[in-house]
Amino acid sequence: MKKVITYGTFDLLHYGHIKLLERAKELGDYLVVGVTSDDFDKRRGKINVQQSLSERIKSVKETGLADEIIIEEYEGQKIDDIINLGIDVFTVGSDWKGKFDYLNEYCDVIYLDRTKGISSTELRNSKKSVKMGVVGDANIIKKYIDEINYVNGIDITSVIYDGEQINEKSLVENLELYDDYFKFLDSVDAVYIGTNPNAHYNLIKAALYSKKNVLYEPPLSLSVDECNELYDIAKENNLVLMEAMKTNYSQSYRRLILLAKSGVIGDIISVDSTCTSLSQFEKLGEEKMVKKQNSMCAWGPVAMLPVFQLLGTDYKSKNIVSLKSEYDNNFDLFTSIDFIFDKAVGRIKIAKGVKSEGDLIISGTKGYIYVPSPWWKTDYFEVRYEDSQKNKRYFYQLDGEGIRYELVNFYKAITIKYLNNFKDKNVSLATAEVIEDYYNKEDIFELKSRGDSDESKKRVKSKTI
Repeated sequence: MKKVITYGTFDLLHYGHIKLLERAKELGDYLVVGVTSDDFDKRRGKINVQQSLSERIKSVKETGLADEIIIEEYEGQKIDDIINLGIDVFTVGSDWKGKFDYLNEYCDVIYLDRTKGISSTELRNSKKSVKMGVVGDANIIKKYIDEINYVNGIDITSVIYDGEQINEKSLVENLELYDDYFKFLDSVDAVYIGTNPNAHYNLIKAALYSKKNVLYEPPLSLSVDECNELYDIAKENNLVLMEAMKTNYSQSYRRLILLAKSGVIGDIISVDSTCTSLSQFEKLGEEKMVKKQNSMCAWGPVAMLPVFQLLGTDYKSKNIVSLKSEYDNNFDLFTSIDFIFDKAVGRIKIAKGVKSEGDLIISGTKGYIYVPSPWWKTDYFEVRYEDSQKNKRYFYQLDGEGIRYELVNFYKAITIKYLNNFKDKNVSLATAEVIEDYYNKEDIFELKSRGDSDESKKRVKSKTI
């Protein structure tokens, strides 16, 4: 019996796919079809696949052409499959000509001319393109323009600068620059908002009332009531209101959360999360930094993410300790928060004026998960036990800090009403509540700065330790 094997993503299965499978089938007596896994596709840069692995396998199976279907999960698997399955012929489309000549050592390699017509990429691109506008500073605009190149279906067309203008004029030469926010909204289908959180409520509300889908940097608002209002407006108008938490779309982070919940380290007793940065602080100095986002808004949502995802949002009490700037009592140079749950504790440390190791440690009754600094964009973590011989390391590729995966999910949420996001609304609301309490000086102690002047001491209304 002559065995033939071919591989593909088979996203949005179309006539060209079927003709290729038919011709592959004619090369032998038994056809094995390898369908690439979601993870492997991402590692190869194909991040905008529209269908899940199970949907793609089902589509191939329903053609009736495959005698056997396998999943391609890693680089080099083709050689393993050819040897282990006793393959005689490897075949693939002619657009890969020469790429797989190395397999001639193991079997015959045949490149088939592709059927002229529409491809999966063309099918994805033929869908209505989402025109997106970006509101943010120069650094944010550059990041999103760079990352949008990896995502089919979304085009950045319009920009509003928040703060200093971008130096690389060529980067935005094909974009419309606006000063008027409402004219800006009229030019797009969706908007990304990366401004200071103080402005979020009004900007997002205006966008939603203008029937625009919104992707925003957390927090959604500095008030829980305002957050609920914005969620209600989005729901009433059937619009996407999505948090631009790129960490949440990192494959490594998502896997470690699922692994922790699976019980590999037993019952989770403690989650310790640290996020700090000094680069802008050292460059601008404390007095100028207070015009930027404080530690609570810049790092709080990220640091609280694993605490609330793993331990829930129903904590019994919290204790906030904060070191404030002498120039602005709302700007924290350092903040530590303890969350007390019935059977666990969560602790976060966030700072823009203090540096610490930015790691994440999830402690359980059987072992712990260690994520090295910077954990919020890691591609690696370890599960560790008392017996170190049982330790296991996990590696995942991270491209674009997770922004491109975030954009893919935003596009899917808009076009096919599918959001692959395990961060629920309760986590966002719990985060907003903590930030609101911080501004209202609830459950907060303030550290006394060594440089506190008499005037700055008078401004401190909360308890001092």
